[in-house]
Amino acid sequence: MSKKALMIVSFGTSFDEAMPAIVNIEETCRKAFPDYDFYRAFTSGMIIRKLKKTKNIVIDNPQEVMEKLAAQGYEEVLCQPTHIINGMEYEKMMGMLAPYKDRIPVIRAGKPLLTEEEDYRKACQIVMQELSRPLHKDEAFVLMGHGTEHYANSAYCQFENMLRDLGYENTYVGTVEGFPGLDYVIRRMKIRGIRKVYLMPLMIVAGDHARNDLAGAEADSWDSLLQAEGFETEVFLKGMGEMDGIAQLFVEHLKAAKQV
Repeated sequence: MSKKALMIVSFGTSFDEAMPAIVNIEETCRKAFPDYDFYRAFTSGMIIRKLKKTKNIVIDNPQEVMEKLAAQGYEEVLCQPTHIINGMEYEKMMGMLAPYKDRIPVIRAGKPLLTEEEDYRKACQIVMQELSRPLHKDEAFVLMGHGTEHYANSAYCQFENMLRDLGYENTYVGTVEGFPGLDYVIRRMKIRGIRKVYLMPLMIVAGDHARNDLAGAEADSWDSLLQAEGFETEVFLKGMGEMDGIAQLFVEHLKAAKQV
């Protein structure tokens, strides 16, 4: 019988409170592919080093996992990234898989969460079901994405436009490290006369960015900046990976990759 491996690849987190989001995706995928041996990998070297130094936890990157699988004679590797967009971390992962195509007969990789139009539609519906509360005319949801210099940053604008298409007019998407930023979101909300804002990370884990950049007590966090601009705020610290529907979307991507 051939040896088959399932590798779930995440950016990673060093926050214990955020890890359940990754575990939920991993376990959902494991249950969908019970005949595959499970492996975890992180793409963030910074997080891998921090976990080793502060908690003595060793997490391999995708290349290290692939090297082990090749050495152990695995004949099939099914890989699923938990990345949201087709950006730099996804490209880094694919670059780590490429050298092993001659050593492992079958390597299949699923796409990131937001790849095809239907991915956006399903993800938007899942996120809004999670927030599930009727908004008054002067209330809004604001979702914080990571953002990137990579052209895949456009995914955040598409996500917001999909929300609009689904009827969620008072929902805004901003990013920490790309466009649109919070200042742009604030200007638009003031035009609409928004008074109260519900904040949530548009990220797989509610880790460093969510707990500091979004909800931190510092003056430059989104929560603090919005309050300084006169908005009433309420924060939902929940990573998208904790939502069962999102985890199931990754299973769908795995199944699609396996059929290629």
